[in-house]
Amino acid sequence: MVSVKFEQVTKFLGQSRAVDRLTVEIKPGELFFLLGPSGCGKTTALRLVAGFYIPDEGKIFLEERDQSRVPPHKRNTGMVFQNYALWPHMDVWNNVAYGLKMRRVADDEKKQRVAHALETVHMEKYADRLPNQLSGGQQQRVALARALVIEPDVILLDEPLSNLDAKLRIEMRAQIKEIHRKIGRTMIYVTHDQAEALSMADRIAVMHRGRVIQVGTPRQLYTHAESAFVAEFIGGTNLLPGILDERGELLTVRTPLGVIRASNGATRIACGDSVLCSVRPESVRLQPLEGAASALLNQWTGEVQSIMYLGDSEQYTLRLADGTLVRAVDYNPSARRAEVGERIFLQVDPRDVVVLPQEERGD
Repeated sequence: MVSVKFEQVTKFLGQSRAVDRLTVEIKPGELFFLLGPSGCGKTTALRLVAGFYIPDEGKIFLEERDQSRVPPHKRNTGMVFQNYALWPHMDVWNNVAYGLKMRRVADDEKKQRVAHALETVHMEKYADRLPNQLSGGQQQRVALARALVIEPDVILLDEPLSNLDAKLRIEMRAQIKEIHRKIGRTMIYVTHDQAEALSMADRIAVMHRGRVIQVGTPRQLYTHAESAFVAEFIGGTNLLPGILDERGELLTVRTPLGVIRASNGATRIACGDSVLCSVRPESVRLQPLEGAASALLNQWTGEVQSIMYLGDSEQYTLRLADGTLVRAVDYNPSARRAEVGERIFLQVDPRDVVVLPQEERGD
């Protein structure tokens, strides 16, 4: 197990700063995610670790060894590509064995390592099949076995599940997480899929415009986002603008809807600053207008604009008094809470509100 460290790494692709002064450290044995929208620099960062790109500025370390200008074949990394990149004329066994052949590994050891790699990904029964005889999920497991068989220090995965259907993606998430638990090697996984990152990662670095915006565990990022960009990108949220009036046991924010109270907030905001109150849709409680009001909760009235029933949940869009549209989610709905056009109470616990600096909202 090795650590991976980016130290002020910048990489230009043409005139564009694909990676901009990237500084982040990945712990030994960690399943670490680089998460962000298309064009944020996450794949470029992965290719810098692999050695396919050389940094224009800064350094990359693997276990305190500067690898910034070491060629790819001299770095002990294994890469799993989005498009599988399997040899179509070779069967599964030879696809997995290819890297060992290039390293001139002895035949007996090669057989043992290929067998173990195929067993790890549950593909030992398909060793004599060609790639076109396999499903997408099976091909992805062969690609993973090919990366594992060379016993790399770091395994790099570039959106490996993006070509699979939704059901298979969920199955493969669990399989990759289990494989990581078994082998214990450092893995760096690139994706734009928030659910993938939240369900699998030890830690996540959220990237935007070539930079890391925030690093943390899935729970930390979801419950304590430090910017509006992270709050919106990780799971989606409602953002209500206002001015921070008071910091105390609760944060007090003055908004067009009235005063909003919050238990959580970014540390770098001061009284008088323009802020955004982040409220997750699942934190919004819907109550009939004749229901009892509570002085302990933030509450507003809104008109139901649309309802979407999804079986395990029901999603509401509501328009508040100032015209703001707010999303709410009712999980495991036994009955509809309101109808389109109906007015209803919205209640939010201060513990479910995070106050964020307004100027950091990303586009």
